[in-house]
Amino acid sequence: MINNDVKQVYSIAGAFIAFLIGSGFATGQEIMQYFAAYGFMGLISAAIVLFLFMYAGVSFVTAGHIHKFNKGNDIFLYYCGKNIGRIYDYFSVIFAYMSFFVMIAGAGATLSQQFGLDVSFGCIAMAALSIVTVIFGLDNIVNIISKIGPVIATMAILLGLTAIFQNIDGLRNANVIPELDIMKASGNWLFSAFLYVGFNILLLSVFMSSIGARTKSIKVASTGAIFGAAGYSLAIAVIAVGLMANIEKTAYSQIPSLMLASGISSSVAIIFSLSIFAEIFTTAVPLLWIVSSRIAHEDTYKFKAATIILAVSGAAIGLKVPFNRLVNIIYVINGYAGIIFLFFMIKKSILEK
Repeated sequence: MINNDVKQVYSIAGAFIAFLIGSGFATGQEIMQYFAAYGFMGLISAAIVLFLFMYAGVSFVTAGHIHKFNKGNDIFLYYCGKNIGRIYDYFSVIFAYMSFFVMIAGAGATLSQQFGLDVSFGCIAMAALSIVTVIFGLDNIVNIISKIGPVIATMAILLGLTAIFQNIDGLRNANVIPELDIMKASGNWLFSAFLYVGFNILLLSVFMSSIGARTKSIKVASTGAIFGAAGYSLAIAVIAVGLMANIEKTAYSQIPSLMLASGISSSVAIIFSLSIFAEIFTTAVPLLWIVSSRIAHEDTYKFKAATIILAVSGAAIGLKVPFNRLVNIIYVINGYAGIIFLFFMIKKSILEK
């Protein structure tokens, strides 16, 4: 029984990490805009993110386990009430689909920068892989991405540590980073932390509450969420420091993390570019599932048809807008909505206590 619990904790933690690690994180663009661009204050932002992700993750799996929501989106009704909850319900679906555009664009940009391929190649490949995986349902998705997530997070941490030690003297100039003309999520490092959690928890709430509903133990589910938040936040901090230590190379790159890998060796860059593609896959698939499952129930022809149409349309849109601009616009706008949702969560927790 203990071994089964440990495996389930690992699976939940892995799914938590894998869901959050998308094109923005994997490419480093997200880490640059929300953390590294603020210099050392960005590390305080990462600590705040750790605390908020732990709180949110435990809250989501607990609510899902206790209430066994018919749909993952019912989590919004639980926290916000009927009227506002329905607004968030529809908004989350729209946001999930817009975020899928970001994943598609990130996949295209990654393979284009590393291998010189046309952007459309990576976009189409990601859309095709997403279709095949989503059609097999949520349980299959969790099984696949929970195994990929921890491995990728470990690789990202090792990349960040190597980049730091290779150019540790670069951190002497970290205090001037906030003055550079780098695209930022917000004018304030503290608000940037809340924006980051905000745009993540809207979709994380649907995914993790669905996992919580299928887990036999609240303790196991909560422990998995805590370890997932800790692993993800550690990766954020390490990569942010790596980007800061090499800011002259990474500040204006579409794929900053790939610049770090290239600085180590060309072989590492090739391996890491494929890792980035895998990281994007682990988020693109749950995002597409969230939208498809809102349209139809799994194992139906309508669900499969919706998945194909949504993926193809998402690929077409992801090809049209530059990747870093998509990250800046879509994530920041939805970050504000997520901050408001976070306050509803805190209010619910206080009332229940």
